[in-house]
Amino acid sequence: MEKRLKFIDKYLTLWIGLAMILGVGIGYFFPGVKEVHNSFTFSDTNILLAIGLLVMMYPPLTKVNYQLLPKALGNKKILVISILLNWVIGPILMFILAVIFLKHEPELMAGFLLIGIARCIAMVLVWNDLAGGNREYATLLVAMNSIFQLLTYGVLAWLFIEILPPYFGIQSIQIEVPFITVVSSVGIYLGIPFAAGILSRMLLIKAKGADWFNRVYVKAISPLTLYALLFTIVFMFSLKGEHVIQLPNQVLIVAIPLFIYFMVMFLVSFFINKKLGISYEENAAVSFTATGNNFELAIAVAIAIFGIESAQAFAGVIGPLIEVPALLLLVKLSLYFKKNYAK
Repeated sequence: MEKRLKFIDKYLTLWIGLAMILGVGIGYFFPGVKEVHNSFTFSDTNILLAIGLLVMMYPPLTKVNYQLLPKALGNKKILVISILLNWVIGPILMFILAVIFLKHEPELMAGFLLIGIARCIAMVLVWNDLAGGNREYATLLVAMNSIFQLLTYGVLAWLFIEILPPYFGIQSIQIEVPFITVVSSVGIYLGIPFAAGILSRMLLIKAKGADWFNRVYVKAISPLTLYALLFTIVFMFSLKGEHVIQLPNQVLIVAIPLFIYFMVMFLVSFFINKKLGISYEENAAVSFTATGNNFELAIAVAIAIFGIESAQAFAGVIGPLIEVPALLLLVKLSLYFKKNYAK
């Protein structure tokens, strides 16, 4: 039986679009919103926004079963392929597209790259299930990506945004990203919810059992990610009310290379795995894991480093706006490939 996407997930692009419009409307008709923002800001950190970003990251990191990690090391072929696709090919492909499409938009380029190096740890399980992929392998790879992300995201962000652009003729990029700033931001917005997720999982499963945890607790906290994401978007766009005319053009500038990235990354992953003789179910798990991105982390880090009104943070929001329809299209494509997979 073909699985269907939940109503709230299926129309995520719509909710994000409405949140953008609502935010712009608030900023345009109530310019005093900036004073509200400033009243909750201490040492360049908005307390309300920081809480929202941490809440946004908590549910997906709590859902991951990290006890499966040792099992992920068992299949060396899939392990190596997944690492190469997620942490080498994916970021390099995103960087190439950034150079081609965003060379003259350095701020948007930085936000775009933050999406590229943030590997998916949440929605990938949804796409994998819809495509009939191996759920256990997808969960194993998500657990592995969570650990890799915690260890490498800060280094990759600094490398791709601060170090590499000048070597590709992007001398106009006037962005200084101190390494310590990147690492500390990742430590806060990934490290804190990561630790809270593991602690919650351990204590609640011990107290209530795994069945209660997965059936009751996970179900209860899952909507928090969407609520916090929409709050962040409304807040962000309320500060852009006067720039409403520029927004459609900026969305398009980021959306085109992002859509190309999703299409190319999935097809490259899928056909590499097929060539290596990996079964369809495991192939789908690896390919969707390599294609999706952790836009929650990209948004959180962009805001922490560059500020809520920055073009970098704006680019991060375009991630989920484009990812949902693009990945739904790829689910259909994957199911089409499945019919003739053995041939």
